[in-house]
Amino acid sequence: MRSETPEITQFLALDDVHIEYCYLRGARDGFPTFVLLHEGLGSASQWRDFPEQLRDRTGCSVVVYSRQGYGKSSSVELPRPLDFLSQHGVQELGRVIDTLSLSSVVLLGHSDGGSIALAYAAINDPRVLGTIALAPHVLVEKRTLEGIRASTLHWQRGTFRDRLIQHHGANVDGAFYGWSNSWLHPQFTLAKITCCLANIKTPLLVLQGREDQYATLEQLNVIQQLVVASCQCVALDHCQHFPHREATEQTLHLISNFITDMSA
Repeated sequence: MRSETPEITQFLALDDVHIEYCYLRGARDGFPTFVLLHEGLGSASQWRDFPEQLRDRTGCSVVVYSRQGYGKSSSVELPRPLDFLSQHGVQELGRVIDTLSLSSVVLLGHSDGGSIALAYAAINDPRVLGTIALAPHVLVEKRTLEGIRASTLHWQRGTFRDRLIQHHGANVDGAFYGWSNSWLHPQFTLAKITCCLANIKTPLLVLQGREDQYATLEQLNVIQQLVVASCQCVALDHCQHFPHREATEQTLHLISNFITDMSA
């Protein structure tokens, strides 16, 4: 029986920053390694058993890590820069790939992690063979801000913090306020990510739930319009903001087909 969360026992040293990560070895040599990027309040452990399911379904190795300020990784100084998704998140991802000496990868990001994955894909690092984004944000929408304000109310009541502290420990307050205060800042924008979409040259798969409580399907529409590379955008029925949890089988099926087509 699979564990509820992957066992996290390793840390990457990026100068004076330590990044929590887990490496799951796949059965297929010569296949790319998935690099997973969590959501804005996520961490390596919050992927639950999805990394194992992904490895078992595709045969590919999987790397899961907690970005700085999340999980058991080093803390981050607040306030975060308002362009932390398109700048720091991208730079950190590149350093993770470098430090682990990964020669071929497929990026798989969820929510804020999906936005980082898209921004990194636009760099056209030759090691990135393709990108999968689950419920990514390329626009700041009213629905997103309403969802974040609702999360802030839950946080202030205390129960939300209690649920997150088991994943983030001492980072829990920084993780929440680094996310919420940035998104709710009147000057926060995702324009840099939107503008770089046309630069992506490798295959792209984007999944979003039709009932996503944090975004509308305009996110998919904009990505489909601006990306000139091979791009498949799929709206999932009976799914909200977490395709890998709420539509797991369909998500794994689409990812498996994406890897097969990409490798053909």
